[in-house]
Amino acid sequence: MNRLSERNPGTVLTVTPNPALDETYQLRKLTPGSTHRVPPPLTRAGGKGLNSARVVHQVGFPALAIAPLGGPAGDSCRTELASAGVPHRLVDVSAPTRRSMAFVDEESGLTSIFNETGVPLLPEEWVDLLRVIEHEVPQAACVVGTGSLPPDAPADFFAGLVRLSSDAGLPCIVDTSGPALLEAAAAGAFLLKPNREELREATQCADTATGAELLLAAGAQNVLVSSGADGMCLFSAGTPGSCLAATLGRSLPGNPTGAGDAAVAALAVLLASGERAPEELLRAATAWSAAAVLMPAAGEISPRYAEFAAQVQINHITREKTRFQKETR
Repeated sequence: MNRLSERNPGTVLTVTPNPALDETYQLRKLTPGSTHRVPPPLTRAGGKGLNSARVVHQVGFPALAIAPLGGPAGDSCRTELASAGVPHRLVDVSAPTRRSMAFVDEESGLTSIFNETGVPLLPEEWVDLLRVIEHEVPQAACVVGTGSLPPDAPADFFAGLVRLSSDAGLPCIVDTSGPALLEAAAAGAFLLKPNREELREATQCADTATGAELLLAAGAQNVLVSSGADGMCLFSAGTPGSCLAATLGRSLPGNPTGAGDAAVAALAVLLASGERAPEELLRAATAWSAAAVLMPAAGEISPRYAEFAAQVQINHITREKTRFQKETR
C-alpha cells in the first residue's frame, strides 16, 4: 500500500441508487423488549457507495459520489456531505431518502442494523440519474456501483453501469445482492464483491467456491467474497479451480458496519491507479476492511490500515473441480 503514495490514481466514481441517512447509536447493552435511553446518534449521509467515496476521500484520493436524494432525510444528507467535503453530484427526486439505523452493543461487541427498503423513484428520475452517470463516467478511472436498489428499480441498473464502464474502458466494481448481482455478472463486471450470505442467496449455492464459480461462468472477471472476521477470498476467471484467501489472523473489536465499503474503496483506489495484481488488490481490501471496524461509524477507516496491510496473510488455495464445472464441460 505504500506504493500508492508514488502513484496518481484517477477519480473513483461511486453510484449509490438507494442512499440512506445513517444513524449510529452506541448502547452499553442492547436488551430486546426493553426501553433504552441513548445519546444522540452519529448521523451522516450513507449507503454503500457514499461510504466508499467517503473513505477514498479520507485517505486523500479523488472521489466523486453520485446519488439521488429527496425529502427531509435527503436534505440532511446534502448538508452533511457538504460539511464533510466529499465531492458529489446529487439528483433531486421526489421520493424521500430512507434511513438506516445501527445499534452498537458495547458489552457484546455486536451491531444490530435496521435498513429501510426505500421508496420507488419516478421513471423520469431514473432518466435524470442515468444522464448524470453518463456525463461523469468518461472522466473517471474506476466506477463503483453498490448497495440495494429501491423498489421498482430497473432490474438491469447495475448491469447497465457495467456496460457503460466497459464502453469507456474502465473497470467496474459492483457490490450488491439478489438478481442484480447475477445481472452484473452476466454484463461482465470486472469485480463483484458479495459477502458470503449474499453470494449464497443470489446463487443458491451453499458452497462459497461453487457460488463464486457460477458468477465467473456467467461473465464476471473476478469475485471477492467477504466473510467477516474469517477474511476474504478472491476468485478470478483466469485461475479456475483456485482462489486467494486472505485474513488478518485475528478478529478486531468494533463496528463492522462499513467494513465491506472500505474494502471496495481500497479496490477502487488501486484499480484507479492501474494496479491489477490479485494479491495486491486482496491485501488492500482486507487491510482497509479491518481498519474500518475500529471506527465508530461506516465511511471511515483507522490510520492503522497501512500497518494491517503488512500483517495480512494470503494463501493460494486449489481444489478439485466443482460439480458445476464438471457438469458444464
